Amino acid sequence: MNIYVSNLDVNLKDDDLRQLFSEYGEVSSAQIVMDAFTGSSRGFGFVEMPYEAEAQKAISGLHQSSQNNRTLSVKEAQPKEVHRGSYPVGNGVVNVYRFRKN
Repeated sequence: MNIYVSNLDVNLKDDDLRQLFSEYGEVSSAQIVMDAFTGSSRGFGFVEMPYEAEAQKAISGLHQSSQNNRTLSVKEAQPKEVHRGSYPVGNGVVNVYRFRKN
């Protein structure tokens, strides 16, 4: 199960997040999302736990808990929504419009 964790301390590392969730069971991966320009934490991350029962236990145990003077928000991650714009671009492929020369 993929778990979304928000309101993380900016000084928290991936290993700290993994250790926090490993108290509730096996953790496949733990990743804090970093800002591409500054390289600092964006304050949220994702934890992957292979067993649903352990993941639900971690969610109920850590949601609204305090970590480094911050109240964590922990919930099941939702799949990323694909938004289609109104531009005539298609599914990621840009149509090349060619103009005739006179």
